[in-house]
Amino acid sequence: MTLRFLTAGESHGPALTVILEGMPAGLPITEDLINHELERRQMGFGAGGRMKIEHDRAQLLSGVMDGLTNGAPIALLIENSDHSRWKGKAVNAFTTPRPGHADLTGAVKYGFDDLRPALERASARETAARVAMGALCKALLAEFDIQIGGYVSAIAEITADLSSIPLEERPALAEANDVRCPDEAIAEAMRLRIRQVMEDRDTLGGIVEVVAFGLPMGLGSYVQWDKRLDARLGAAMLSVPAIKGVEIGSAFENAALPGTKVHDAIQLKNEEIIRKTNHAGGVEGGISNGQPLLVRLAMKPIATTLSPQRTVDLATGLETDTVYERSDFCPVPRAVPVAEAMLAFVVVDALLEKLGGDSLSELKPRFAHLRKPSIKDLPMAGGQIVFWPDQEGA
Repeated sequence: MTLRFLTAGESHGPALTVILEGMPAGLPITEDLINHELERRQMGFGAGGRMKIEHDRAQLLSGVMDGLTNGAPIALLIENSDHSRWKGKAVNAFTTPRPGHADLTGAVKYGFDDLRPALERASARETAARVAMGALCKALLAEFDIQIGGYVSAIAEITADLSSIPLEERPALAEANDVRCPDEAIAEAMRLRIRQVMEDRDTLGGIVEVVAFGLPMGLGSYVQWDKRLDARLGAAMLSVPAIKGVEIGSAFENAALPGTKVHDAIQLKNEEIIRKTNHAGGVEGGISNGQPLLVRLAMKPIATTLSPQRTVDLATGLETDTVYERSDFCPVPRAVPVAEAMLAFVVVDALLEKLGGDSLSELKPRFAHLRKPSIKDLPMAGGQIVFWPDQEGA
């Protein structure tokens, strides 16, 4: 892997940190650029009380000097405002695991006698660090006119038919409302559904879609399983808390259709190879095909509900009800910037792998000279070839 990142920190600890290693030198970066993305993560109808407490701001600790990356690992810190309310406070041991969370599995794995260490680290609070990291990746992609965007297409059973809205217009339209749905009429129906679940003391999931525009053909590879672009995307998206399903393009719809209705016909326009459809979602054979890269994520309703669920108190050994810990009612709108960050990370990693180089000044000429999908750039031998010829001396 050319690029990698690590996060550290707990939900109510002093701070979250992230280290991003592998970014080229010479990229302009400001804290304001990062803080804009952090603000987006905090916005969304259905958010819980934590977002009224936190005002996330990133501090650049290393890897940027005089406003430019220097090729060293970039370290960022995001303080937890809520830490001061918890530090030194006596709290009851948490012994009633919530179904669907990491409470029980974490205790079994690490041998905790209190579930709080598991829930503190497994908390989606960690995604603030990912969004900060993603802001850096988006800044690099912008240097190559590659744009990342996202939106919500469904909240519970409320689903938007976005077929009449051009894909490239959807992210901007989504940012105009607090559920991040490009269709304002459906957005209002989603708000009503979220209000209802608040009254029901429950939680809702939904569908998030993220897309990368302007990708060149040739990112990723089919030569090994872990180099496939779609495999890398799947792993990255499924690492986001509460994401339980991922599809590239219209994968599940395609599964019900014959091949002639699924695959994107290859056509010629002034010697340029084009596609008029994008059922594949921008990836063929594990490699980007120059079309918009579209990834769809299924987010489950989060595990912490105001209405109690049945569990076992591990301290007493008796069945009981879960104890409520503060949470969102519907985190789906706030998941959009998180998914964008992970998409940006995968794309940057694949781009750096393709281009090589340690500085932006090296990368740009190489990008400009990438092979294009055109007759001119794809000279073919023609005629016959000898397949698997005998080797001399064999």
